[in-house]
Amino acid sequence: MDMITAIILAIVEGITEFIPVSSTGHMILTTKLLGFSEQDSIMKTYEIVIQLGAILAIALVYRQRVLNLLGIGRSRRSSGVMPASRLNLIHVLLGIVPALAVAFFARDFIKSLFGASTVLWALVAGGILMIVAEWVNKRKIRITAHELDDLSYGQALAIGLYQIISVLWPGFSRSGSTISGGMLSGVSYKASADFSFLIAIPIMCAASGYELLDSYRNFTTETIGYFVVGFIISFIVAYVVVVLFMRMIQKIRPTHFAIYRFILAAVFWLFIMR
Repeated sequence: MDMITAIILAIVEGITEFIPVSSTGHMILTTKLLGFSEQDSIMKTYEIVIQLGAILAIALVYRQRVLNLLGIGRSRRSSGVMPASRLNLIHVLLGIVPALAVAFFARDFIKSLFGASTVLWALVAGGILMIVAEWVNKRKIRITAHELDDLSYGQALAIGLYQIISVLWPGFSRSGSTISGGMLSGVSYKASADFSFLIAIPIMCAASGYELLDSYRNFTTETIGYFVVGFIISFIVAYVVVVLFMRMIQKIRPTHFAIYRFILAAVFWLFIMR
């Protein structure tokens, strides 16, 4: 690895981790184009490090929500100091426990499914789900949760169950499955995205932390500089992307991401599958 490669991968991770376009697919394609093997242990460790940078960015964006959930954050209202939201830790647990349970018990099986062809078809299938979710959300389902605080326990669980798809099918996109699941459950596009980003913090910390236990030996004097630079760049890029995405969410619809996924799948087929 060289510094240019480290910077490119960190930028790709920061851009793609939280929007529904599959960061896994982008990382496989990018590493392939840069000439790296999928089995390179140092590269796998580097990917975990830059993912942690992205997690820190989303935690910073949603810091007030996180503090509220922990019972620390409060907001001032005209009637005095009151709790900032109705969303609580039960919603979060319902959103993450199904996927964590499947990941824990089926870790080896999931790794056996991993491959370029798997990611290619996941990109297509995920794109189709997003188009269907947007269509149903607009025409067939009554929206009962317009804001994050309107989310019911049942809707949080439904989103958590949809998240299992991304666990079992690498490349499907965690945010793609959760946002689509929310929209198919009567949650608005914005509230689905908010909840998807919020539950990303604990589930990605758990997944990255677990994987890091297997690869901490790759932290050496030769690699630490790349890891630090990648962490910082991924953090900055992910923060900017999430803030811009939430500001432009009404202009960038799921169907737009779906079309992009189809294009990426075509690129996959041209550069990796052939």
